[in-house]
Amino acid sequence: MSTAPFTPQTCTIGARIPFLLSAHARRKDRETVNKTIADESALPFWKRSHYLDRMTLGQLVAAYFQHYTIVVYLTVAALCLVGWAMWPAGLWQTVGAVGAALVIYPLVWHLLHQYVLHGQWMYRIKWLSPTWKRIHYDHHQDPNHLEVLFGALHTTLPTIAVATVPIGWLIGGIGGAFAALGTGILTTCYYEFMHCIQHLSFKPKWKWVQFMKQRHNEHHYFDEDGNYGITNYVWDRLLGTYYEKKDRPDRSPTVFNLGYTEEVAVHYPWVKQLSGGIASGHPRRRAMDRD
Repeated sequence: MSTAPFTPQTCTIGARIPFLLSAHARRKDRETVNKTIADESALPFWKRSHYLDRMTLGQLVAAYFQHYTIVVYLTVAALCLVGWAMWPAGLWQTVGAVGAALVIYPLVWHLLHQYVLHGQWMYRIKWLSPTWKRIHYDHHQDPNHLEVLFGALHTTLPTIAVATVPIGWLIGGIGGAFAALGTGILTTCYYEFMHCIQHLSFKPKWKWVQFMKQRHNEHHYFDEDGNYGITNYVWDRLLGTYYEKKDRPDRSPTVFNLGYTEEVAVHYPWVKQLSGGIASGHPRRRAMDRD
């Protein structure tokens, strides 16, 4: 049985095999993505899947203002302005109500994010498990998936109202309540847009946006137990949950599943059943494995 002689040419071919296989895999991945885009091209805008790491800033702006939650928020904010005009508060009362809403909003968000969204209790209650899955678990499973990044209106609107209306009422009556609620709604719009920016695949020009993006990416890809603010990390610093990657040497094994592991699912299976399983690896690697 004869064998081909060892020559520089055969050595070169052998060395190129991994590269050729890698190129084939990349080509297959592109074909899969293009096929998915083609399959969804005939669907209405929000029936398609949108991933921020594949979008430009211009595409994000267009998608942002078309999303139904943002349309509803801006409508509610306009109604708050009408309400304030019909039952106006005094100038300083209005300023006080707006200022109070701006101060209390980051604290309320931080506490909700830490103790509700990252709490280990909602998935233990069967009727609450779908809500927890929708409002935060799905977002950590795939942080760049735009459709699950925006909050659900049935959870966000009541929360904003509870956080802002009472203090606005105490400061300026009905007009103060409308001013505080409108401020909370517009702050939510700002939070949602900056949240999208932090998952967009580009480097912001402004240092303060780079800082926010880096802290939030650490929350999503390194250790979920900290950096709960999205645009404001003052309360993280005050409450001891602020960190930078250099401060924590080890990556959290639950950064993508928030502690909802296979062992936990044995006792509380509802989120796993709704999700079709539990994923713990990086979303991009999971997507490559599926392809």
